[in-house]
Amino acid sequence: MTRDLDLLLPSPHPVELIDPAGRTVDEATHELPDDAALLRAFAGLTTARRINDQAGALARQGRLAVYPSSHGQEACQVAAAQVLTDDDWLFPTYRDTAAVVIRGVDVAQAFLPLQGAWHSGYDPHRHKVAPQATPLATQLLHAVGVAHAARLRGEPTVALALCGDGATSEGDFHEALNFAAVFRAPVVFLVQNNQYAISVPLARQSVAPSLAHKGIGYGVPGERVDGNDVAALLTVLGTAMARARAGEGPQLVEAHTYRMQPHTNADDSRRYRQDDEVADWVQRDPLTRLETWLRRHDLLDDAALAAVTADADQLAARMRTELARDATPEPAELFAHVYATPTPQLVEQAAVVADELSREDEH
Repeated sequence: MTRDLDLLLPSPHPVELIDPAGRTVDEATHELPDDAALLRAFAGLTTARRINDQAGALARQGRLAVYPSSHGQEACQVAAAQVLTDDDWLFPTYRDTAAVVIRGVDVAQAFLPLQGAWHSGYDPHRHKVAPQATPLATQLLHAVGVAHAARLRGEPTVALALCGDGATSEGDFHEALNFAAVFRAPVVFLVQNNQYAISVPLARQSVAPSLAHKGIGYGVPGERVDGNDVAALLTVLGTAMARARAGEGPQLVEAHTYRMQPHTNADDSRRYRQDDEVADWVQRDPLTRLETWLRRHDLLDDAALAAVTADADQLAARMRTELARDATPEPAELFAHVYATPTPQLVEQAAVVADELSREDEH
């Protein structure tokens, strides 16, 4: 890695290409993505917002045990999925279900863990999407391991590891950055700084100039980006992925965004933040921002918007149908995917459960 501060230091202000009013930023330091990429991103934003809205409703109906919404953070979700190639791996958190679905995981399978029906409802190897991690920052080390292995094999894989601002306070975050830097692992860390670790504001977590500055101590280049500007995210994340793929080692990107809704449906965010703070971020909504820009440049009309919305509604309808079914987990499956080769203890535990179930059947 590098010790050159000019290469390590992030921008003094988050990179922004489209402002909250939907206007192209003058004197921007990066180029806008092409029209096709932005139209694809708009479809993704519409889908992600619909997923969040529908999942929230299902949680209120008791069809989901819990739902950590990414409402307001959809630009991070969409850009993360969109910059990946077929060779790349995504390491999501519990709040990144929209990114998991946009990456190509079946929506019904993606929500099984949130139903309490399965630890991971999809095959990680098929989709190159790791199981969503609930413990903070543990997935970052897993991402570094996959990236390091890919480098040793000469594979073109880059691992994109997602986390929140709260995860940067965990030891696993620092261990992951240090390991990645020492071994020049092709991994990109995307910190979705939504300003709160549950109820703890960022100011009570860190006094660093920015979270992107944390990479300096490990020799990892950092960059800051407006996390509600999907155009800027596509450009900044795309550059970071390209650098990692080219052998330049790990990259750290901090996306400045906001969690518009409570931490989960079990949280009351009014206890620790003010309504006017939330209202200020409504004006920076990533979906309306890009829609306004596309309309101004005659790239989106009412018919195209209706088609994109219809696709998102169709996905939401499938969510309602699939998640309305009661889960019927098979107890024996608890032991099926713990170890590639079951340990003696696991075999013994599985036998005990099987015996208990057979006794119940007899009665």
